[in-house]
Amino acid sequence: MPRRSALPPRAPRPTLAQQHPPRPDLGVIAARLRERYLPTLPAPRVSAEPLDDLIEAVLNQQNTRATTERQYAALRRAYPTWDAALADGPDGIEAVLRDAGGGLARVKADYVWNILYALLERGDLSLQHLRHLDDADARTALESLPGVGMKTASALLLFDLARPAMPVDGHIDRVSKRLHLIPERWNVLKAERWYDEVLPRDWAQRYAYHVATIRHGRETCLTRAPRCNACVLRDLCPSEPLLNPDA
Repeated sequence: MPRRSALPPRAPRPTLAQQHPPRPDLGVIAARLRERYLPTLPAPRVSAEPLDDLIEAVLNQQNTRATTERQYAALRRAYPTWDAALADGPDGIEAVLRDAGGGLARVKADYVWNILYALLERGDLSLQHLRHLDDADARTALESLPGVGMKTASALLLFDLARPAMPVDGHIDRVSKRLHLIPERWNVLKAERWYDEVLPRDWAQRYAYHVATIRHGRETCLTRAPRCNACVLRDLCPSEPLLNPDA
């Protein structure tokens, strides 16, 4: 019986950046946004206890900043330590969150308690060990916890561990699509993976781009009635004629 010839090796799947190459002027876009919205970069912040910040980040999911701060403050008043929250159980945590106001109290309580339980199972109610892991392992450790997805992990890495992550929120997504940096059909997770490929793996540059682009989305590139006449990217924006037809 004749031997079958070996199949040729499959070509590697193209990366997102290969599928959708970045604009040649992406560096110019980043520089203008930084100059306008974040001319002075703050010093990197490394959290004393990343678990505190993770709990707050989980509360922030689908919550306003004000609600998040109110719920987190209520948790810290009710539970001097996270061991106390773990001992009180999901029902007790839910009651604290519900009294503080805001929705999804049960969902958030389950996430908080399950994170604490998972860490206890691993030996310690702390995430300080993340400081000693490389970026990839720190992300893997975070995303293995209940309720912690790519965006939440990226936010913690960028803001609390000074790692070069690039979380993408609705403002960054909207600005990126209006600039034709990414396709309209992409969701925020795909956008984040693309940015991770095209931006320099440098904390300062990613922090500046993230913060400045969000501020641009909040102050200028609004969802409705964007302020194109005040936009520092007006001459670089292919959407400007559609968004500002009377200019």
